[in-house]
Amino acid sequence: MYAVTVHIVVKPEFTAPFREAMLTNAGASRGSEPGCRQFDVTVSPDDANHIFLYEIYDDRAGFDAHCATSHYKEFITATAPWIVSKKAQFFHRIDPA
Repeated sequence: MYAVTVHIVVKPEFTAPFREAMLTNAGASRGSEPGCRQFDVTVSPDDANHIFLYEIYDDRAGFDAHCATSHYKEFITATAPWIVSKKAQFFHRIDPA
């Protein structure tokens, strides 16, 4: 399994529309991508503008397929101006296998 974590800090004035767009993107990923096994959207209890994503794909190819979808590309284009910072990290899940 291929795990992706993403920390995103959103400009305060865009928090609500960003969350809405993020939830739509995550739902589309879970519902239409065969390689996407999990896509959790969370928010820091200390900072409403800090979003944390935890995504699980079958493999790197599943993640690459996610990045090629129209819903992902539309999300990235729409939300890029709303983001202060974004940091993604990639892992291989070893447990549960």
